[in-house]
Amino acid sequence: MTLDEELVKAIREDYRKAPIAEADQVMLGYVEQVTRDATKIGRADHERLRAAGFDDRGILQITLIASWFNYINRVADALGVGRD
Repeated sequence: MTLDEELVKAIREDYRKAPIAEADQVMLGYVEQVTRDATKIGRADHERLRAAGFDDRGILQITLIASWFNYINRVADALGVGRD
């Protein structure tokens, strides 16, 4: 698999303006909210994901993956992993 460096750059700069599918933008918006404050996630967020084509299993997978990355990054940060 090769990465499209321009696409990666566009997503990093602002996924909302990147040339990606609407479903991917909805998913990334959800992941951003999970990362910023998961307590604000509600039924409307899940309905947006469903409207974008994700079923309950997909929503669970997105939530688990985003949460795991948030968790493991905080563990690494607390232990100073990657810092001099």
